[in-house]
Amino acid sequence: MGAQQSIQAGKAKIDFNVDLTQMLCGALLLPPLRSADGGFSQVIGRLSLKHPNLFGGNEKLDVSWDKGLNDSHIIIALRRPQFGLFSQQSFVFKHSVTPEIAVHGSPVDNFTQSGSRGINLCRFSLGFDIGESITPNWSNTTTIKFEHIKPINNEGRSIRSDVDGFPLTHSGSLHDNMVVLKQESEYATTEGDTFSRVKFQMEQGLPVLPKFLIFNRFKFTASKGLKLGPTFLVASLTGGSMVGDMAPYQAFTIGGLGSVRGYGEGAVGSGRSCLVANSELIIPVTKNFDGSLFVDCGTDLGSARYVPGNPALRNGKPGFGVGLGYGIRFNSHVGQWRLDYAVNAFQRKTIYFGINCGGA
Repeated sequence: MGAQQSIQAGKAKIDFNVDLTQMLCGALLLPPLRSADGGFSQVIGRLSLKHPNLFGGNEKLDVSWDKGLNDSHIIIALRRPQFGLFSQQSFVFKHSVTPEIAVHGSPVDNFTQSGSRGINLCRFSLGFDIGESITPNWSNTTTIKFEHIKPINNEGRSIRSDVDGFPLTHSGSLHDNMVVLKQESEYATTEGDTFSRVKFQMEQGLPVLPKFLIFNRFKFTASKGLKLGPTFLVASLTGGSMVGDMAPYQAFTIGGLGSVRGYGEGAVGSGRSCLVANSELIIPVTKNFDGSLFVDCGTDLGSARYVPGNPALRNGKPGFGVGLGYGIRFNSHVGQWRLDYAVNAFQRKTIYFGINCGGA
């Protein structure tokens, strides 16, 4: 469930949000149901501070802190609006601590869950964004940022290798540093009962210092939605590839909600390349209630062995997976309630339950 509380302090606005997303795994829709990491593993609390005009020139300050039981995300952003020939600019600081389950997690229960192996990533980044709208349907963002990435254990101590002795960083030391030039372009259009969206993202590691990572990482997403009689079909294709220097945490991961349902996070595989296809047929039932049928599939394109240390092979991930199922959507005054029931290629079932709150 979710809750929101706002406080006005002068021109600043402070928002308190709590959101809840639950994943329950079980053999049937009926009890007993088993949670991957306990009943409150996906409870997220958010504290956000917004100032609409920090220096009197419509500069916007956004500060947010998302805190879960196992992770933490802090974002501080100062945004300057587009003025004349000058594009919108943002200075962004980010700090996060997250469990590294998708790459190093060990699939359990016929790949419906990914067990933690005690590896977490502490990330720090400082960057500058320039965003512009080329046309009403086409937008472009250029980012230059410095990143410092440090693997830590569950006690918060720095570690350089996993339980099998393979390095967790590209440098082999306790951390990696990089300067990344990132280019994002997105095209979106809506015509009547159809929509199309294409997004491209390219990252280039720059050789600012000898030990900085040098790589090129490309990712794309294409989606299409169209009305078929009373129903609505949404299909999407996501893919990516990477060349150059690479640390295991940079691998493309496949499996889980938002990827291939029916599998745990990253339980299908992780590789230098990936391809994921999703399709969902939405069936209106009432004004606020919809049903859905979906099919997901994904592959690492045989690239898992090119990831340093080959964590996917050591954890027994298949590299290809298919999931299918059905779901329901209910729109209420507190947000959209979602329930998905998925079956993977090993005939194991997974239930995904979540609430999207409007204020979160």
